[in-house]
Formats: sequence, structure tokens, C-alpha cells
Amino acid sequence: MRVLSFDTSTEWLTVAAGDGSSWTAHQERAGSANSERILPVVDAVLAEAGWRLADLDGIAFGAGPGAFTGVRIACSVAQGLALGAGVAVVPVPTLLAVAQQAWNEHAAMRVLACLDARMREVYVALYVRGGDEWRTESEPAVMKPAELRVPAGGLWDGAGDGFGAYPELGAHTGVARVFADTLPTARAIGELALAALTSGQGVAPSEALPLYVRHRIALTTSERNAGMRL
Repeated sequence: MRVLSFDTSTEWLTVAAGDGSSWTAHQERAGSANSERILPVVDAVLAEAGWRLADLDGIAFGAGPGAFTGVRIACSVAQGLALGAGVAVVPVPTLLAVAQQAWNEHAAMRVLACLDARMREVYVALYVRGGDEWRTESEPAVMKPAELRVPAGGLWDGAGDGFGAYPELGAHTGVARVFADTLPTARAIGELALAALTSGQGVAPSEALPLYVRHRIALTTSERNAGMRL
């Protein structure tokens, strides 16, 4: 089964094409150029893999939470490509992709996934791996860093750029290791999507939607003047 996956929910553009046994991937810090770069990078990754859109069984994207514009870009591109190719779409939570990447890189099994949400907030979720699957211990949420509470009863690996933006989060009792450079990579998204596609969990392009945990997308004038960012 072949899947194309990508994420633009952070400053990084990450694209991958794979079938579970081999992967072709590209990653670059595109920032605001995500919208301009994503389609050329998709074309390049597919070409390197030796595939066409018609060869795919599904398309996956980082559904959020993350940068509002970036999440919308990935969703729109996934919908458009999947509609043209006639394949299913798998929206993958970005925090779950962080957990998957932490497992790939560091064999992390209990992951406190944390991404910088701007506006002096973080996106947070807890995942535990059992066998080849992840169990969600707490759903994605947005909060102030000071509001984060790490559950007792076991050690957690912290992963995601929220730990880079707020290093004090790594000092919480219960956080064993911190991997602040771990991203929601396209390969991690693709790996999660392959499992979903195999079990028939893909959706029609029109049903593929972003995951928002913050419904506010604009700052007040006073907040902008104070240097706050979404």
C-alpha cells in the first residue's frame, strides 16, 4: 500500500512517500513559503520514489493542532490531490505524529507531545504505545505552559518544540527525557496513515478536516503591540 504524506503545521515543510518498507522523504524549513513550496516538493518526492499520483492508495496530512494557515494549506492540498487521484485521505493529529517520531528516533513509549502554540501557549497530548498502536491518554489541548500537569504513575518522554520554547517544561517531575527537536514528520504521518488505510479508516476528500483545539485565529491590537504571535 502506497501513501503520500506531508505536514505544514510548523515552520517545517516535510513530505514523504512510502509503502511501509521504504520511504522517500524531504524536509526543509520553509516558514511562510510553505504554500509556495509544498506542491513542487510533492512532485519531487513522488518523482524520486518513481510514483505518480495514480499509483497511490491514500494521502495523509498533519491535521493539527498547529499554525492555522499551515494546517489549512496541508488540508487543502490533501483534498485536492486526493480528489484528482480518486484515493482516500487520512488526517493525522500532529501531536500523535510527534509521538510516532519520538518512538522512531528514541524508542519512546510514553510520550508527552508538546508543540509551541504561539500566544504564550502550548499544544499538549499524552500517548502510550502498546504493540504497534498508540493509546491516547489525554486528547490534544491548548494551555499556558504553567498550566501543564504531568500525570503521576510513570515516567514520560517529552517531545516537540514546545520544550524548546519553554525549557522549564522539561523540569516537571515525571518527565524522564526531553527531545525538543522532534517534529511531526511526514514519514511519521505516513506510517500512522498506512495503519489507518489498512483498517479502512481513510475518508473521502470532502470529509478530511483540520483538527483545531484553539478557535481564535487573530490577535487584538494591544496583543500585537506587545509582540504576541499566533
